[in-house]
Amino acid sequence: MAVAVVLAVVLTGKGGGGNTPTTVAPLSTLGKLVSPGPLGPPGPEGPPIETGAALAPAGSSPPGGVVDGIECEPTEQVVFHIHARLTIFVNGHSMRVPYGIGIASPQTQATPAGPFVVAGQCFSWLHTHAADGVIHVESPLQRTYTLGNFFDIWHQPLSRLRVGPARGHVTALFDGKVWTASPRTIPLDAHAQIQLEVGRPLVAPVQISNWNGL
Repeated sequence: MAVAVVLAVVLTGKGGGGNTPTTVAPLSTLGKLVSPGPLGPPGPEGPPIETGAALAPAGSSPPGGVVDGIECEPTEQVVFHIHARLTIFVNGHSMRVPYGIGIASPQTQATPAGPFVVAGQCFSWLHTHAADGVIHVESPLQRTYTLGNFFDIWHQPLSRLRVGPARGHVTALFDGKVWTASPRTIPLDAHAQIQLEVGRPLVAPVQISNWNGL
């Protein structure tokens, strides 16, 4: 009976519509949070463009390169096709996730809402087309990818004490709750809303409701 109860606890608390167990705590455990402020203007995919500078330049594997078992292929793979969104704050300031992560030599098209990547030498199964924080999971097989996989493809470190070049205590939010395990383990579930915060003050979760068909 005790084993059954433990299993029930471990297998609940799934986020973003996926099937991966999560480790979360209530947002109230963080205490007072500051407002994230108004959302930026809609980007070319619909979700808003963050107002800050890029956290770090976009990075990608070369054609044929493999990171964490994830290949960079000549065309996008759509057997398994979902999207998650990443928002980053450093000392309370918004930082942008750049377009072209996971796309070698990204080629952009200008749109009224900003640049959009339309081509590249290769596309990793995890990549970004616009600077709106939307992570495209476009894979030839269905599996659970993680935020750690995405940062590895980006060639940026991610830990409890670092997000790319930003160093300090990292607070991770997953669908409006506090992620208590390593941020590297956060699953990229469909429509998951992920927020990483380095330092203080802590910012309330940014929530988007319009995925514009993504």
